Amino acid sequence: MVSLARQLIASRNPIPISKSYELGNPEALQPFVPFSRLQETKLLESHLVSLLDNCSSLNQIKQVHAHVIRRGLDQCCYVLAKLLRMLTKINVPMDPYPRLVFHQVEYRNPFLWTALIRGYSVQGPLKEAVCLYNAMRRGSISPVSFTLTALLKGSSDELELNFGRQIHCQSIKLGGFCKDLFVHNILIDMYVKCGWLDCGRKVFDEMSERDVISWTSLIVAYSKSGDMEAAAELFERLPVKDLVAWTAMVSGFAQNAKPREALEFFHRMQSEGVETDELTLVGVISACAQLGAAKYANWVHDMAEGYGFGPANHVMVGSALIDMYSKCGNVEEAYKVFKKMKEKNVFSYSSMIMGFAMHGCANAALDLFEEMVKTEVKPNKVTFIGVLMACTHAGLVERGRHLFDIMEKHCGVEPSVEHYACMIDLLGRAGQLQEALELIKAMPMDPNSGVWGALLGACRIHGNPDIAEVAANRLFELEPDSIGNYVLLANTYASAGRWEDVLGVRKSIKQKLLRKDPSRSWIEGKEGVIHEFYAGDMTHPNSQEIKEALEDLIGRLKSHGYEPNLSSVPYDLNEEHKRRILLTHSEKLALAYGLLITDSAGSTIRIMKNLRICEDCHSFMCGASQITGTEIIVPSCITDKLLSKCFSRHRWVLNMGDII
Repeated sequence: MVSLARQLIASRNPIPISKSYELGNPEALQPFVPFSRLQETKLLESHLVSLLDNCSSLNQIKQVHAHVIRRGLDQCCYVLAKLLRMLTKINVPMDPYPRLVFHQVEYRNPFLWTALIRGYSVQGPLKEAVCLYNAMRRGSISPVSFTLTALLKGSSDELELNFGRQIHCQSIKLGGFCKDLFVHNILIDMYVKCGWLDCGRKVFDEMSERDVISWTSLIVAYSKSGDMEAAAELFERLPVKDLVAWTAMVSGFAQNAKPREALEFFHRMQSEGVETDELTLVGVISACAQLGAAKYANWVHDMAEGYGFGPANHVMVGSALIDMYSKCGNVEEAYKVFKKMKEKNVFSYSSMIMGFAMHGCANAALDLFEEMVKTEVKPNKVTFIGVLMACTHAGLVERGRHLFDIMEKHCGVEPSVEHYACMIDLLGRAGQLQEALELIKAMPMDPNSGVWGALLGACRIHGNPDIAEVAANRLFELEPDSIGNYVLLANTYASAGRWEDVLGVRKSIKQKLLRKDPSRSWIEGKEGVIHEFYAGDMTHPNSQEIKEALEDLIGRLKSHGYEPNLSSVPYDLNEEHKRRILLTHSEKLALAYGLLITDSAGSTIRIMKNLRICEDCHSFMCGASQITGTEIIVPSCITDKLLSKCFSRHRWVLNMGDII
């Protein structure tokens, strides 16, 4: 404040005047020639604009404004436009102060109009910005590119597509903007955010000049829409590929479940000599998490350290590594990363809580949550999904109810549809299907497919075809082309012995031409090679050894009381046929191969799977873990009833997709 006052005092006579001369300096003996009055005014205006640029509070801006008035510049659009922009920057409402400043100017130029229009576009309401623009045009004042971009930005932020299209028309009608790169980039952004990607692409195609922002905006938009083919096509045409563009491709492939392509682009990026930043690494870490292989997990962790983005000092990378190790089945390594982090934010805590929950470590997840609430880090939506998920897989119904009740009262987190899905899953898995259905009816928002899917899955577990029909019929409305809902209903009918209803569902699947993703499991072999197995597929080079190892394992399991759970085969077949089908489930084949390449007892076998694990394979894995002394980690949809059957050395990685 003192510094600002001194600058204001100095600005009363901003022109430097020589007071003395140095001996031997001929230039000091020359008489001083003053600037013209116009030059003096321009210098003063520049000085005041510079002062405004350094203001950080309303009081400081008012001090400069007072000086503006005192020096007779209260009609200077150049200075006052800067004043309005600074008021917008520090979030001062446009009414009344900025608007009064604006109205006191008699002859307003386009930049002063734009400053106030931008203020309303940023703060709202947008309709005030529209009214100002209309008044500006009625006064025969032509807009500048900043006027249109301010209005387009407001349209984009409020998803006002129709108004944005009108401004687009204005840019064409008024002329002079056909080659304005800034306007066209904002137009692309507006169309993309409003869901009109094709229009954004048309604007792009018609541009005579493009910069990296033009290209990257569309690449990111295609990535978010899931069209990585179009994103890649644009990327390959991009003349100069910078870090932002490479990161958009790496993250896009990772977010669209194409981890190998993400790593391929990252390797290309490295070969091009483009530097890596935290955002790129987070995309690579996400891709490695999807692959679920220890080889990739360790590689990307070492690489992050090598680039100077170790998790100890970089919270974004640390949180991503926690999530990756959890999804790769190594919750111990995830917790090591968490403990090493010097700074922890809500994402770090939420990732670790979710990791514990995914592994069935309910007490660890809940203890960490209690630790978190004692810190300055406040839980968010994802945190509560994690703790509710932990309660679900530990069967802690009352604890889950309590957390659901307090999340808004004590933590300010309003329950969303995802939290209701967690509660439905919690109640459903505990067998309280009627209560779960009543909770759905009492929801303050419309239940989505996650909510009804959780109920349908619970009905499959507990064999309740009546409530399953209610859930399935709603799912058929919400997701008419999702074959998984039909399969779950058919399996529920099968468990109840209603084979005619099973045939009816299968007939509907055929009529709708729906196809089920084949069940597959994959395991990391020696030297990091990934081996994939499909149900019933015996084409692996080591198929004979796998078959023999599996038969030997089954014989040992039977001596310990294992009997195949034939109800896991939802077909009306004889028992022997069902046994053969169960024997060649993909996770059993992967386990047999894992045992062949595992050197000793006490080791860990990690198997990744694309679909839910059946009850027979669950009990099979539990028994195999016990008799071989091997820790087996498999993505699973686990039930409370099955939890009690788990042996001490068996641990499960749960899939978020099973409940949300």
